[in-house]
Amino acid sequence: MAGNSQMNENERGLFSLLHGITGMLIATVLLLTILAVLVFNAIVVQQNEAQNFYKINQSLDGLKANSTDNLKNYELVGKPQ
Repeated sequence: MAGNSQMNENERGLFSLLHGITGMLIATVLLLTILAVLVFNAIVVQQNEAQNFYKINQSLDGLKANSTDNLKNYELVGKPQ
């Protein structure tokens, strides 16, 4: 195949189908499937976490910006009855 730009039938690989419209359709369907799965998971997580309530044990004046010490003042109350 040296110097020959034409591809013979016996030289086609596994990914030879990924040219033109077929490849574009496969890529589009794959990306839309990934998007649908991620959106579905985001909705499920949001619905579950919307029911978890928390309270802050200290006034907001005692909290520090971007500090891991703020976790001591955070308490997960849980789901309401």
